[in-house]
Amino acid sequence: MRILLAEDDKKLNELLTNQLISRGFNVDSCYDGEEAFYYAVQNIHDIILLDRMLPCIEGTIVLSKLRKQGINIPIILITALGTLNDKVTGLNLGADDYLVKPFAFEELLARIQCVTRRSPIMSQIDIPSYCDLQFDKTSNTLTGPNGHCTCSKREGTMLEIFIKNGGQTLSRNTLLLKVWGPDSDVEEGNLDNYIYFVRRRLKSVGSCLKLRTIRGIGYCLLEE
Repeated sequence: MRILLAEDDKKLNELLTNQLISRGFNVDSCYDGEEAFYYAVQNIHDIILLDRMLPCIEGTIVLSKLRKQGINIPIILITALGTLNDKVTGLNLGADDYLVKPFAFEELLARIQCVTRRSPIMSQIDIPSYCDLQFDKTSNTLTGPNGHCTCSKREGTMLEIFIKNGGQTLSRNTLLLKVWGPDSDVEEGNLDNYIYFVRRRLKSVGSCLKLRTIRGIGYCLLEE
């Protein structure tokens, strides 16, 4: 799961980032509303943790602009403003949850699990499946007709994306953003390497699905 964390308190930002990474999440972090909006409109994250009082652009304005653009990624507002009116305002603007500082990290994890569990976007987050394939993210295990294999973390991320978007063509740029993140300076040759690895994994479990190259666009997971 890829998380966007927008928090201007650098110590808290660093602490939360490290805690989330230690629990297996991929995290992109930023410190102001302008950056948060830039990252969020890429539409590559599974959930956004959005501080309300951000510099440059206030968090509720970021939230409102995202919803007006039709971006429905689950968003948890994180703030020190905890009155009933503050909560109602945030929820009415489109937040999926509202967490008041200070909070325990375990509570944040519980909120993330709750919000993503009820989100249509994330309904298949634990064991996504398509045709004759299943991918268990907790163990990075791909299962097909001929058994299962354990994948590397990056192979797993790519497999999960293809399985959740089975039959849809994904551009190379989309894959680079979703797998390596918006700040990565990864070379496109690395993507080619991992496409080869994924094809090898599909073959090893005996899947009828093939990862097809759509010339000039990207790749699509299709039934042969």
